[in-house]
Amino acid sequence: MMRRVRLWLSTSLLALLAVSPATALIPVPRLEGRVTDNAGILSSATREHISGLLKAHEDRTTNQVAVLTVTALEGESIEEFATRVFDSWRLGQEKKDNGVLVLIASGDRRMRIEVGYGLEGTLTDLKAGRIVDNVMTPRFKVGDFDGGVTGGVLAIINQLEDPSAVIPDEAGSKAKESDSFMEGPDLSIIERILFGAFIFGIIGLFTVMGVLTPGMGWFLYVFLIPFWAMFPMIVVGTRIGVILLGIYIVAFPLAKILLKRTAWYTKAAKDLKTKGSANIGGFTFTSGGSSSGGWSSGSSGGFSGGGGSSGGGGASGSW
Repeated sequence: MMRRVRLWLSTSLLALLAVSPATALIPVPRLEGRVTDNAGILSSATREHISGLLKAHEDRTTNQVAVLTVTALEGESIEEFATRVFDSWRLGQEKKDNGVLVLIASGDRRMRIEVGYGLEGTLTDLKAGRIVDNVMTPRFKVGDFDGGVTGGVLAIINQLEDPSAVIPDEAGSKAKESDSFMEGPDLSIIERILFGAFIFGIIGLFTVMGVLTPGMGWFLYVFLIPFWAMFPMIVVGTRIGVILLGIYIVAFPLAKILLKRTAWYTKAAKDLKTKGSANIGGFTFTSGGSSSGGWSSGSSGGFSGGGGSSGGGGASGSW
């Protein structure tokens, strides 16, 4: 009797071990739409946006692209799970096999782009790998699932509709992200404001002096062009910097031409020629000999330095 019991227990245990790998597999989620976000990592706006992109792509090409997010794979490889999902959902048109599955397991920090047979010649393993590595992974690393999935889907659509489209490498992707309205060095908004106030304060002051000063003003106009070409770009980026440079090049001479018609400008030009100095806006401008001219503040009270230099001592603080 005991022998039969032991034999039954052994047989039952072997049967459980035999079926346990199959029963341990997580079930394939129900297909809810072009985006099935079971892990809840995407915003509702992103889900709607991606769904619209994929629907428009399917209308144009008949290709079916779907996105699935899950929390964990519970030990199963993402390749095996992606195959099960793909086969269960039957992505792509019959006899065309033109389906693509974008699978993200957020808890396992894994992702995969599964491609149907009919699209393997267009969306090759190499291209799919570049989209995963260079478009999606950098954004996932910083927790930007919305941007990563959207960028990946757009890259897939671009490849399927235009196989010659370039997939940016990681460095190119980062450069693309920085090519924005406020591109330039990685500065906070406070640093941009403070640095901008310093830069524009200095070159702005000299620009005003150049506009108001007869004679020497044209020298300042040429002298300041490199400064307007370089420093504004550090604060506001290349695009706005180029615009500001263009404004400076055009507005400076135009302002001087208009001011030349005013009485006080004519008087200042005459005083510089006859007296060697002129007072403009509280500042005294002088010209003489072979020098290019100079200026000093009329409110300085006659104070000037004695020619000393600093040895680098002092103290700095922060809060």
